[in-house]
Amino acid sequence: MSEHSKIEWTDATWNPIRGCVKITPGCAHCYAERFAERFRGVPGHPYEQGFDLRLVPEKLAEPFRWRERKRVFVNSMSDLFLEGVADSYVLAVARVMTATPWHTFQVLTKRSQRLRNALATLLSFAGAAEHVWWGVSVEDRRHGLPRIEHLRDARAAVRFLSVEPLLEDLGAIDLRGIHWVIAGGESGAGARPMHREWVLAIRDQCRDASVPFFFKQWGGVRKNRAGRELDGRTHDDMPVVRRIAVPDAARRAALVADFERSLTAQVADSADRNPR
Repeated sequence: MSEHSKIEWTDATWNPIRGCVKITPGCAHCYAERFAERFRGVPGHPYEQGFDLRLVPEKLAEPFRWRERKRVFVNSMSDLFLEGVADSYVLAVARVMTATPWHTFQVLTKRSQRLRNALATLLSFAGAAEHVWWGVSVEDRRHGLPRIEHLRDARAAVRFLSVEPLLEDLGAIDLRGIHWVIAGGESGAGARPMHREWVLAIRDQCRDASVPFFFKQWGGVRKNRAGRELDGRTHDDMPVVRRIAVPDAARRAALVADFERSLTAQVADSADRNPR
């Protein structure tokens, strides 16, 4: 969406994929779908096709072009591991992330099994990168807790949980191998309530396990009024971000050219192996 973001735990969003499909209760009031469907049918708008799945290859090289170091939320308007996104395209996204180590990439998915399998095979090179953080959504016990197990099994240097929208008390959470937890309530029309004791239980478990805890928001229909203070203060902890200098414009342009050549070669190779 933007080189700048209002999401509290990131600096920018990068969407080389648009659109998604609802799969669990956490998706019920999807903010991305609400936004995208407002523009369905508007000629020339990026979301002219609403929230239908669409690959946007012209956005792939975007992180190379940014002049400043950023924390980047990958596919805020989709899911990298969505069914229908080919492995070859997932690989292209990962190659951009590993080629731009001055940024920190935050990849969040509900398709945790595909994430785990990809990091063991296709994306093993990206799992080892400390500047690429891999996360799963955790909205309830039934759907969210199994994702934590899949994430723990993934070969990743940094793993995180986005416990938003928090829809119920999660009980005891096994935080072994987890490096960051974000928690927050649902916001917007029809927002489902989040109870204070649910959040406190997560915060206290993070404290006991020495896991950085970030409280994003209480949520609600008017989330700005509810704010994001918990017990009288904000909680903004996160993993340490590596500080690598951003290459100059000439070097970044060369990296874009290299990436685009490799992408062209990848497409040609795929065509040779899969003739019509």
